[in-house]
Amino acid sequence: MPGFALRPVRAEDDPVLARVIRAVMPEFGACGAGFAINDPEVDFISQAYSRPGHAYFVVSVDGAVKGGAGIGPLENGPQGVCELRKMYFLPELRGLGAGQAALKKCLKAARALGYKRCYLETLERMTRARALYEKNGFVPLNKPMGKTGHFGCDRWYVKELSA
Repeated sequence: MPGFALRPVRAEDDPVLARVIRAVMPEFGACGAGFAINDPEVDFISQAYSRPGHAYFVVSVDGAVKGGAGIGPLENGPQGVCELRKMYFLPELRGLGAGQAALKKCLKAARALGYKRCYLETLERMTRARALYEKNGFVPLNKPMGKTGHFGCDRWYVKELSA
């Protein structure tokens, strides 16, 4: 038993997810302009990820939401490329395998939605997250793809999605 549960996002998760994102991002210095903490979707994750080509999953412990992750089409990016988005976990969830489970679930959803590649943006100082991405076949890029508006990010990755 991993100690956590993974399920699709629901509307009642929105305020909790917003609090999670707003708690975790400043922990890594990601709270000014150019970071996902300022995205309008932070306050309505369930609605934003109910659109075609999107999926979002929450991770809970004993029924309490402690984090989540999702995918959606890469804004102003090449056709067939999705972006791993809003993957954040409270400290008590880290180290339990939740990141691996959520990433696997997101990549499975991306394949099912027909995406050919998955892109993500992160920070140099998010070393544990970057190690997870690299372990799962994400390859570093030397510049961003698309135009997400997250100019505060300084590391970019892409993964080819095979069937």
